[in-house]
Amino acid sequence: MAGDGRADSIDPADQWVLNPQTGDYELRLSPSAEQSAPQTGVPGPRRAAPRRGAPRPADPQQDAPQQGAPRPGTRGPERPGGRSGSREQQVPGQRRRRAAQPEAAGSRRKGKTKKKKSTGKRILAWTGGSVAFVVVAAGVGGYLYYQHLNGNITAVSDDGAGTGGFSKDRAINILLIGTDKRSGSGNKGYGDEGSVGHADTTLLLHVSKDRSNATALSIPRDLITDIPDCPTKQDDGSTKTIPGSQKVRFNESLGQNERTPSCVMRTVTQITGIKLDHFMVADFNAVKTLSSAVDGVDVCLAKDFDDPKSHLKLPAGKHSIEGEEALAFVRTRYTVGTGGDLSRIQLQQQFLSSLMRKLKSKGTLTSPTKIISLAEAGTKALTVDSKIKDILKLRDLGMELGKFDMKNLTFATTPVVDNPAEKKPITVVLNKAKADELFSMLREDVSLTEVKKKEKKEKAAVAARLKGPRAEAGDVRVDVYNGSDRNGAAQETLSWLQNTEGVTKSSQLGNAGKQGKTTVEYGAGQADEARKLADLMGLPAAALKPGKSEKNAQGLPAIVLTLGADFKGAGVPVKAPSKAPDGIQKVEADKTVCAK
Repeated sequence: MAGDGRADSIDPADQWVLNPQTGDYELRLSPSAEQSAPQTGVPGPRRAAPRRGAPRPADPQQDAPQQGAPRPGTRGPERPGGRSGSREQQVPGQRRRRAAQPEAAGSRRKGKTKKKKSTGKRILAWTGGSVAFVVVAAGVGGYLYYQHLNGNITAVSDDGAGTGGFSKDRAINILLIGTDKRSGSGNKGYGDEGSVGHADTTLLLHVSKDRSNATALSIPRDLITDIPDCPTKQDDGSTKTIPGSQKVRFNESLGQNERTPSCVMRTVTQITGIKLDHFMVADFNAVKTLSSAVDGVDVCLAKDFDDPKSHLKLPAGKHSIEGEEALAFVRTRYTVGTGGDLSRIQLQQQFLSSLMRKLKSKGTLTSPTKIISLAEAGTKALTVDSKIKDILKLRDLGMELGKFDMKNLTFATTPVVDNPAEKKPITVVLNKAKADELFSMLREDVSLTEVKKKEKKEKAAVAARLKGPRAEAGDVRVDVYNGSDRNGAAQETLSWLQNTEGVTKSSQLGNAGKQGKTTVEYGAGQADEARKLADLMGLPAAALKPGKSEKNAQGLPAIVLTLGADFKGAGVPVKAPSKAPDGIQKVEADKTVCAK
């Protein structure tokens, strides 16, 4: 014990317990520690206790009103009706209980508290690339020493490549990048030790607008693609444009020529047509630390694995792996499938699925020790874009990611074929027909799994817009505007409508303000014309907008067709397919699959 009566060292895990009424983890100090140390959200050196009778130093922030999370520099949540203190004061008798007794703390309220939703719904810890997903451990209900964890986070600019940040009222798209950079101790011997950190493993995580489902799309590192010019912020605050490259491996979008994660964002957007909200990057250490933080990840092997390249040696059967062994597992490829990168991607998807099941298990979510280990490992392992370099931002993002059910998460791989330009193919190119369908599903927020839920009234009303009679093509009177990024799109569409489809009562009225999606606005009595035009253009029900018509050049009422960024060409359907194309590589996250 120290001279002031405090313990020399206190395990942080013993200071946080689950409050069954709020679902939050809250700080508990032992009686002796309470008397001598201020309650703070940051473990570490404490100020000495004031001498008996000495005036207490003034804290200008202590009496400031607080809502939700403590701001940086604050001493913690307020006591109800008082100054310092915390929410646990609402649960009498708990301050003297240790973290190992959360059940006891809740038992005295049994029958009196309203049953909370499953804690598992409140967290989804992602590990990106080879593991880039665990962010949300940092936002697990309580605030887990806010300033300390904030200091762990490394962030770099997205250089304007993203949307500016996720929003709760729309779908979320996050880029998860695992690099092959051999930084940190114990990472030598894994492939190219001199790597600058390429995009070794990349996933695009799409979470639906209604949070009912999600898709994690892997992009092969050996995909031949074009990398665009990448404006990149420099250390001195200036911006340097890194020239693009044509027909190179996708993994060169990071590291090569000093490219940063924002360049990977631009490249993925160019390939898929999907604008990304954020990125997260992890190196080899993330796999080791995160797998150990959950006390191992369960995997299943259908055969013996012995790969001297990755140092993985495991017999057939079920295993719990962590640390170096987990890293060897996600790095192996010569003993799985065909021995190529696509087989390794499938193995990594199985590992991530199992890791997520472990993260959402009660054994993890109700353990203060594991939660703190995850928070430490996750915040130290990741580099994120500067718009989410804050624990509270990460917590908010995590709460959104944690809303969907694991059975509605699908890992998929971008459809590719062997590069026809190579006699002995090493690289791959897009299978354009299948890839376009899959990308379209993500852009249009269509689930790769069958989501079983009651259809909301507003969705039923939208779907009903396509139900009903259709006008004849010659009776459709429409004005066409170009709101896309494609020059001449309105004239192209007008020519197609008139010459190919017989929509002779059509006009082209030039450019409109840019808009994301193609729309058809129509007035009362014009629904049959709008439905016919939607059929011709391949538009979904959501593209139909009941409203007002406008007068055309002859002074007659006309529906308004405004082409959006999703316009691909006259006669090319905008509507996404309702199910994934046949033959794409998929792993469903709620199922255990044995690697072959």
